[in-house]
Amino acid sequence: MEMQNNHEGQDLDNQADIELNKPSKSRFLFLLFFFGIFIFAWSGCFKLYQNSYESNKDIEVPEHTKYDPKYK
Repeated sequence: MEMQNNHEGQDLDNQADIELNKPSKSRFLFLLFFFGIFIFAWSGCFKLYQNSYESNKDIEVPEHTKYDPKYK
């Protein structure tokens, strides 16, 4: 029975593994969430800026559709 190999204590900790360090994992997930929301909001604002309101002063409105219509 004593001849079995027990390798439980021989694992090397990887410093880049976020599962081993809980504060590092929560910081990573917070930053991932924050920058995800930031990029989403920024892209939405940029899309609204690209399709912004353009002046319609050059459009001719027929006289009979105005508030005080003038008929022929």
